[in-house]
Amino acid sequence: MAAAVSGSVTGDAEPLIQPPVARTISSMEITVLLFAMLRERAGARELTIELPDGARVRDALDSLGDLAAGLPLVMAVNREYAPEDHVLDPGDELALIPPVSGGSSAAVVHARVTGDALSLDAVTALVRDPRAGAVVTFQGMTREVERLEYEAYVEMAEERIAAIVAEAVERHGLCAAAAEHRIGDVPLTEPSVIVAASSAHRGEAFAGAREIIDRVKAEAPIWKKEIEGGEGRWVEGSRP
Repeated sequence: MAAAVSGSVTGDAEPLIQPPVARTISSMEITVLLFAMLRERAGARELTIELPDGARVRDALDSLGDLAAGLPLVMAVNREYAPEDHVLDPGDELALIPPVSGGSSAAVVHARVTGDALSLDAVTALVRDPRAGAVVTFQGMTREVERLEYEAYVEMAEERIAAIVAEAVERHGLCAAAAEHRIGDVPLTEPSVIVAASSAHRGEAFAGAREIIDRVKAEAPIWKKEIEGGEGRWVEGSRP
């Protein structure tokens, strides 16, 4: 007759049935920088928060509860503007930027000249505002040629674009406006310039966005070369 198997284990033998292993969710810490009225609300210039791995900027905002409620914020991750769906990494520095002093109704004004690829979603996120009923965006794309090559006097171009955006905000009563221009090589179908404007009504948003792009093309010190089949041709312009 076969020997019966005992339901208990003695000595150093391992149990027949292993207990379940508790599953844990990996987490990370990020630093949140606060300024002006946000700093006063929190009573601190920075906070350290814990989030699950793979969390996005919007998850960090949600974890802060009412701290940022009612403010049209712009977010920056490691000193670069970022949309709410930006994925965070451990140790990231997330800055919450409230409306700056000056301008019209504390409007957000943003200008950037960069060698990086442009993101319509990221630029649009900069102009979202609870007062806005309309957001108008414009993208200037490379067309018909293999690629465009842009060169700029970057420091002056950024200052000029910022002034153009600020003046459009003031003239049209915009809630916020942003413009970014790419330099270097821009392949076919990719954007070289993006403009976004928000306002209470669509008329002002359309007018503001149109003024910004028209003036950027006419006034910013940026030059364009068309590249096709290995040959390049500088596009003629006009004096600012």
